[in-house]
Amino acid sequence: MASNPEAVDVNVQPMGQINPNVAPGTETKNTFNPRPDVDADEKGFHEEDEKEVNTHLDDFTIDPFKPFDDLPDEPNRILTIRAIFVGLCCGALVNASNVYLGLKTGWTFTANLFGAIAGFAVVKFISKAVPESFPILGGNFGPRENNIVQTAAMASGGLSSVFVSAFPAMYQLNLLDTPKTDYWKIVSLTAVAGYFGFFFATPMRKFFIVYVARELRLIFPTPSATAMTIRSMHQAITGEQMAKLKMRGLSIAFSGALILRVVSQYCVGILWDWHFFTWFYIWGHYKNQAMAVESWGWFLEWTPAFIGSGMLVGLNVSISFFMGSVIAWGIIGPALVHNNVAWGVDLSGDDPKWEGYYTFASLSLKACNKDHPSPRYWLLWPGVLLMIVVSFTELFLQYKIIFFAFKALYRGICQGVYAAGHAMGKDLGFFRRVGEQAEEDYVEDSAKPHELVKMWMWLPGLILSIICICVVLGVEFDMPVGMSLLSVFLAFFFSFLAIQCTGVTDVTPLTAASKASQIILGGATKGEHWAVPKAQKLNLLGGAIASMGANQSTDLVCDFRTGFLLRTPPNQQWLAQGVGTIVAVFLAPAMFQLFATAYPCIIDINADTCAFAIPSVSAWRATAVAVTDPTFPIPTSSGIFAIVFAIFGSAMTLVRHFLWVGEWEWMKKWHPNMMCIGLAFVLAQTQYGTAMVIGSAWAAIWAYKNPVSFDIYGYAIAAGLIAGEGIGGVINAVFQVAGIAGDKYGTMVACPGGEC
Repeated sequence: MASNPEAVDVNVQPMGQINPNVAPGTETKNTFNPRPDVDADEKGFHEEDEKEVNTHLDDFTIDPFKPFDDLPDEPNRILTIRAIFVGLCCGALVNASNVYLGLKTGWTFTANLFGAIAGFAVVKFISKAVPESFPILGGNFGPRENNIVQTAAMASGGLSSVFVSAFPAMYQLNLLDTPKTDYWKIVSLTAVAGYFGFFFATPMRKFFIVYVARELRLIFPTPSATAMTIRSMHQAITGEQMAKLKMRGLSIAFSGALILRVVSQYCVGILWDWHFFTWFYIWGHYKNQAMAVESWGWFLEWTPAFIGSGMLVGLNVSISFFMGSVIAWGIIGPALVHNNVAWGVDLSGDDPKWEGYYTFASLSLKACNKDHPSPRYWLLWPGVLLMIVVSFTELFLQYKIIFFAFKALYRGICQGVYAAGHAMGKDLGFFRRVGEQAEEDYVEDSAKPHELVKMWMWLPGLILSIICICVVLGVEFDMPVGMSLLSVFLAFFFSFLAIQCTGVTDVTPLTAASKASQIILGGATKGEHWAVPKAQKLNLLGGAIASMGANQSTDLVCDFRTGFLLRTPPNQQWLAQGVGTIVAVFLAPAMFQLFATAYPCIIDINADTCAFAIPSVSAWRATAVAVTDPTFPIPTSSGIFAIVFAIFGSAMTLVRHFLWVGEWEWMKKWHPNMMCIGLAFVLAQTQYGTAMVIGSAWAAIWAYKNPVSFDIYGYAIAAGLIAGEGIGGVINAVFQVAGIAGDKYGTMVACPGGEC
């Protein structure tokens, strides 16, 4: 379940997955490997089963480009109603959760492992409870049908990234009306962009999963780990035992996180946020110092989602994120205010009880601008530029792989031309020679010819989706055809790059794709000399098309990788993806409308405070303003620091790539993650970094002390915590709209200024 901060591309690799930076055949055992000196019966394993699992892992390590051969038999008809329905439900949970989490922090999560584990538990129960004679729900349940569940979950859980970034930014800039009145316009744009990614991903299966996989070392770590998890859960009694334990941990964590998120809104200062420095202020200890620290947002929040996220990403990412908060909101921010470079907003009002209580996190146009910035406005530009530059540096460091990918694409086109010529009775020798592939790079497709998705199934859809993108952008959003076609080209290009980068690094470069699209479109709109609002609108729409296309196509190619290892027929996966995309097209906009209705500050740039930090919205809006505004909207000192900071971040990325090699390879795990540091500058809430450190430290200790227990429960608990808080946030939004939320019936005791 790779994290996908639109969000922001941190180098996230959940514990227990394949290391994409090590050549296959040289990896050491990862955390899927149980430690034999722990009581096997207590953990649901026997020594023989451990040996069997380790043997399978060794087989995968030797050649990760060969499908599994030890899968149990199951019917050919795996595209069942029960699999699709359960998968759609799992994906819907993740989709709703992602809108909540993305608006709060810019982080979103894919649904692959969540769908695999939860789907196994539900469908396995149904298959046992319903007689086999009942054809719709009963019958055998195997790994390939489990893969269909996971595929439907992945597709229906996607397309949420633009609803925590581009669309709120358009509303903040008054470029659209309201989410309610614009619902069908947004749905139509989401549909054409989502199905563009769907149809584009179809031919990319053969290219990236089969044709160039071995040559470019495209392991796709998270999808491969998902396939291994599905296979292990279907290994006779041992697998089912392990799956039950995983689901038990996931269910308890999910329920606990959901209940805490809903109940805590009625007593935030006790159950959710612990404002230590407000307590010191109330008790009369170091009153001035305590309120000063409180004003900078330093408190502890018991957010299950980010404790769970910390468990997944590990200590490097979480500590980097936390230290970025310390640098931004503990050092630079206070220094700016002390030297009268930036100013805060007084929150005490006329109440002398809270004298000295400020907020320094406002982005309100009435509170800050180029000549009168808040610390957050000043720090926003260095954070955004750092993320853009580091993202592009990481992308350029893959230049060899990108070059070989495009070379392989050219070779594949030559193969196609030669095959067409051969069918017409002509021997095109040049195209045959250029299209030849080295035998050692050949990967045998696990799918039979009749199981493949034929060209007539996807090519008309791809062409139609491109036409529909131009029509929808032109009719609904007044975008010229030329700009629409440029957006489509950028979506093509960045989808191709995003898939290959994900295959190598397990990180989808959405930040690079969206921001590069915004920069290119910004140059195009300036050449047309349009009014600033129209230029900003077209800029954000074009970036949204590129982001949705890259996001959806990458997710679906990852599904194909999981299916390749499990020998799932691609045509059945493809149909599940198509159905899942329909759900995502309607659900993601609906969730965004719900949150925008419950919390209007999400789309109001003049709101001084908000329950949602919306960092991705700030980054998208800042980029759109910067590339379209004829004036320079950035404070001079902030701009200079942003350039220096971005150069430093790029240099640190180069150090990690070129210096920490060979005998210094061990230094990489201690090297700071510059993307996370940049995110901390944009995100004015320090509590998330603190929560992630708690989660990652707990996971590290747990994995060290009892690796078998962590292998079984660790990810499942993390996934449950993330999804539970997300769904709890959705319930809170419903309560807010219904008028029964904590701000009306709860208490704000122990909160600074009487409000948390």
